[in-house]
Amino acid sequence: MTRIAATLALCLFLTPAQAQDAPAPDKDGDVGEGFSLLNEGAKLLFRGLMDEMEPAMRDMGEAMGDLQPALRDLLAKVDDLRNYEAPERLPNGDILIRRKADAPPLPEETPGPEETPAPDAPAPDAPGIEL
Repeated sequence: MTRIAATLALCLFLTPAQAQDAPAPDKDGDVGEGFSLLNEGAKLLFRGLMDEMEPAMRDMGEAMGDLQPALRDLLAKVDDLRNYEAPERLPNGDILIRRKADAPPLPEETPGPEETPAPDAPAPDAPGIEL
């Protein structure tokens, strides 16, 4: 992580130098050659950074692909975000997102296969067993 931060700091330091006009090269051409080498070094630096970040970006893309069905299900349950107030953080760290009072009622949900109770499960209104 420190390596990436140092690389980014170096890139930010070198960026203004690339944006300025290069002075006319002297008779030996040393200044023009120096800027050319600096440009090549910056390109190599960015290529190296991209090579390092590519696996992480690929993994993040795969993770987002795995989350896509769950996000679609969540969005189907929430319906329209304009029907909700801004999130509110409580002192204990809980976050509440309240539905607006003037929002239309939610459509009736049909339980999915994972939400249907097992046949041998007690009814929700059944009295508990005292031990």
